[in-house]
Amino acid sequence: MRRDLFDEEHDLFRETVREFLAREVVPHHAQWEKDGIVPREVWKKAGELGMFGFSVPEEYGGSGISDFRYNTVIVEEIIRVGATGLGFGLHNDIMAPYLVDLTNDEQKQRWLPGFASGELITAIGMTEPGAGSDLQGIRTTAVREGDHYVVNGQKTFITNGINSDLVVVVVKTDPSAGARGTSLLMLERGMEGFTRGRNLEKVGMHAQDTAELFFQNVRVPVANLLGDEEGQGFFQLMNNLPQERLSIAVAAVAAAETVLEETIAYCRDRTAFGRNLGKFQNTRFLLAELATEVEIARHYVDKCVRALNAGELTAVDAAKAKWWTTELQNRVVDRCVQLHGGYGYMLEYPVAKAWLDSRVQTIYGGTTEIMKEIIGRSFRF
Repeated sequence: MRRDLFDEEHDLFRETVREFLAREVVPHHAQWEKDGIVPREVWKKAGELGMFGFSVPEEYGGSGISDFRYNTVIVEEIIRVGATGLGFGLHNDIMAPYLVDLTNDEQKQRWLPGFASGELITAIGMTEPGAGSDLQGIRTTAVREGDHYVVNGQKTFITNGINSDLVVVVVKTDPSAGARGTSLLMLERGMEGFTRGRNLEKVGMHAQDTAELFFQNVRVPVANLLGDEEGQGFFQLMNNLPQERLSIAVAAVAAAETVLEETIAYCRDRTAFGRNLGKFQNTRFLLAELATEVEIARHYVDKCVRALNAGELTAVDAAKAKWWTTELQNRVVDRCVQLHGGYGYMLEYPVAKAWLDSRVQTIYGGTTEIMKEIIGRSFRF
């Protein structure tokens, strides 16, 4: 079925993104996989092309456009070339709402210009060694002392953890108040006591810098609190999580489509028992099943993008998109590896890298089990 999500301006923007990736990313990504990190210069070059901060007001260097279709274009093109080291999705799709919607004028002036230009790389610190999907279980504390908070604790599995200059950190400002005791603080590179641990070795996404963050008596100005007052953090997170989960779903469908296209092409060329793989009924039936599921997922996710733009995307809608598409992505990639046979296990074939990179999709941003719990609770038994 014809896809009708994008307008002409999105198609033109896609060409810009595609050319940027072909020139600045694809030739170097294999080396970045070995290095475990993407150079900061790439972020600046992307910023020069207007690839960051679509919703950032023009007076702060952004486009002033609240249209998630531009975000979708970037995510899709990055995934199609296998450039999983670029943390642009976290910067654009996850961090932008915090910096645009929750900041005051003074904070906007400090942070938004660098955010839009790519000179200020962002991250979000939610997960802790003992608290993943259970955000109310975090132990990082922020104790008010005059005009500062004193922050102690640690975070782990932080995307952009090494490169980041500005990190939204989830803290407990009142450990006795449950969800209402959680706040969001902006920690900046160079603050005394704010250190980074090792760049974590992962199963996949090897070029993505994923790190541990440590806070030992870090004095953070009260002026770095997000929101009008303490205790709003949990609700701020819940409000922004649907967009984060939609971003993951967009990536999942793009990855499934890409791997499926590559596998169909492989089955046209690869022969076994005197004929190409596509001539076998088992191959055709399997590809038919995968193609059908991927296209159905594509149209649901596109509808979610429209709903987000209209301010109508619910937490339940996003949870459905996130769990279904990421589980589908893993299933598609696994079946495509099987169709490649022994070559599917060789890293010179994109399907092998896709297999490694895809596994985390059902985990971060809220596990499949948490997504089902969100949906199940909506039935109000």
